[in-house]
Amino acid sequence: MIKAYNLDLRLQIEALEKILYSSEMIKTALERAEKLEIENYYIGAGSIAQTVWNYISNKTLSYGIKDIDFVYFDNENLNIESENKIINKIRSLYSDMNIEIDIKNQARVHLWYKEHFGYDITPYNNLEEAINTWPTTATAIGVRKDKNNKLKIYAPYGLNDLFGKIVRANKAQITKEIYEDKVEKWISKWPDLNIIPWER
Repeated sequence: MIKAYNLDLRLQIEALEKILYSSEMIKTALERAEKLEIENYYIGAGSIAQTVWNYISNKTLSYGIKDIDFVYFDNENLNIESENKIINKIRSLYSDMNIEIDIKNQARVHLWYKEHFGYDITPYNNLEEAINTWPTTATAIGVRKDKNNKLKIYAPYGLNDLFGKIVRANKAQITKEIYEDKVEKWISKWPDLNIIPWER
């Protein structure tokens, strides 16, 4: 059992790599993504955090994971037709996997966010800026393979909350209601999560 909470960042990165490559689902997703020839992408959010939570809680690594988030950034092709073309290409690549793939061009999010969540957001300038706004510190994470077959990890709030199973709101963009809805869903699957209330 790898214990990475309160370790230095280098050791936490090594631990994260070992855990993610222990998951056949995440490993396959990462390896196949290279075939897409999309440079600016990450696999991230819940599927990464929940794989780690499952490892720490000694559960099957795919337990409770409803989808894999695949995000990319293309601000030159903002029409829905271009995004749908990429979505179809990615879903075809993963079609034999028994998991939903949630694909979004983060350069387009501001175009539909108000209709979905009820309020406007500022357009993102890049993919990392989008991840900076994801709902919790533990799930604000993206990973992909680099040219040296190592994981490139973007985690703007570090990895300590992830390894500590700490759910803490990232208030950069979400509302209390969005946060508490996520907490309610997660705690039913991972009751040992350490939930930090919105008010704190």
